Amino acid sequence: MYDAHELPLTSLVSIRPIQGWHEFLEAGNRYLHTAKGAYSNRRRIFTAPILYNIIAMAVEKFVMAALMRHGTMPYNHTMVDLVEAMEETFPGAIADIREGLLHLDTYQDICDPWEFTIIEPAMDDIQAMLELAEKLQELVKNDLIQ
Repeated sequence: MYDAHELPLTSLVSIRPIQGWHEFLEAGNRYLHTAKGAYSNRRRIFTAPILYNIIAMAVEKFVMAALMRHGTMPYNHTMVDLVEAMEETFPGAIADIREGLLHLDTYQDICDPWEFTIIEPAMDDIQAMLELAEKLQELVKNDLIQ
């Protein structure tokens, strides 16, 4: 048996993509498109918490597409876990958006059904979230799924 630090590293080039990564990318595109349209049209049904959740889904889908394309998965689906998996798979790639992604987790901690926290974002926060998701979308499409 090997200790983890004794295992040889494998090039990402040799890793086979996990089937379905294209569907995650397209779902991310659709979620982001919906959030952008809803925010710009300011329909009352799309409250800040609803927009936050749609944007968070877009972010999750983009991250999953990139990771699956490179044959890996996160340990969990919190933003902390998604960021950690991205940093392990693509060192330095998300450095400029890392803190913004982690900040998304501050609005909801719903893993424990008996002790959960939900903080509603303000509508003023949504534009920055959209810009963050657009940066991630661009990074994934242009650099990480090649």
